[in-house]
Amino acid sequence: MTSLKGRAVQVAGAGVLGLAIAQTLAEAGAKVTVFDPEPRGRASAVAAGMLAPVFETILDPAAADHFEILMSAREAWPAFAARNGITLHRSGALYSGARQPQARASIEQRGLKAEPRSEGLFSADDWRIEAGPSLALLRRRSSELGVRFRAEGLETPSPGDDAIAATGFLPVRWAPESRVITAIKGQILQVSGVDLNIGASDPVRRRDGGYICPGEGGGLIGATMQPGRTDLEPDGALDRMLAEVFPDLAGVGVAGKVRVGIRGAAPDGLPLVGPSARAGVWLAMGARRNGWLLAPLVASMIRAYLAGDDPGPWAERLDARRFAAPDLEA
Repeated sequence: MTSLKGRAVQVAGAGVLGLAIAQTLAEAGAKVTVFDPEPRGRASAVAAGMLAPVFETILDPAAADHFEILMSAREAWPAFAARNGITLHRSGALYSGARQPQARASIEQRGLKAEPRSEGLFSADDWRIEAGPSLALLRRRSSELGVRFRAEGLETPSPGDDAIAATGFLPVRWAPESRVITAIKGQILQVSGVDLNIGASDPVRRRDGGYICPGEGGGLIGATMQPGRTDLEPDGALDRMLAEVFPDLAGVGVAGKVRVGIRGAAPDGLPLVGPSARAGVWLAMGARRNGWLLAPLVASMIRAYLAGDDPGPWAERLDARRFAAPDLEA
């Protein structure tokens, strides 16, 4: 690993991508400052924490051709979790939707195992973490590595410093490529006081259009996808999803706290990673539903870019300049 000792880097954003990048660069010797006003709606905190290259690419049409990238990202997780003290749950996922035959064929075509069970189709290759506690651990380790935090936005990067846009869905003036990112409102129900018969060591339960994930002292039921929305108020979308996807829960009396977050997505569903057209500017944003899964991979790529090393096999597909950026000179 090429050293970044003495390199001054400013990171805009303290979600999972921003924190993973900050600590990876600090490990390489960089002097890192993270700018973030801690806005409400941070998608990294409002997440089920699924590291799911299998069922995400099978069940989400927008990710259908992303399997190799997402699996490569998942393989980076054991070492990343160990460095940060994050508990990595490898309890798999169970799909009980209507496309089980097709899902089984797809999994086996990828050289993985699919186990038919009475409850549905099981894959051991989808993992998860607890998003809230894991985000806190990433921030704590970043601080221990000397990363400084400023509770404000990065309006104008300091001359001579590298600046990294890791702001999720929020465009920044100094990174013109960020303007291609669109917002997606997502809602998750954090269940308390209801027995969903799901424990911390149980697999995630997936259906067409939703999931039940262990976590947060009970379970997380989600998630909605409302493109173009940036408001943080719960609305009827979650109730409609529950009625359609989990009608069997109607008589259980599901109640809990609705959590709302705003994701960012590039037109092809993959994040923008790498150099901007502007010198000294880099991007790591727009990961759609897979920010947690992609974080270690994206962080290692940004480190390689700054060090002049090989960013790896996914550099072209994730190139931050792959879409035309409007108003480049603005």
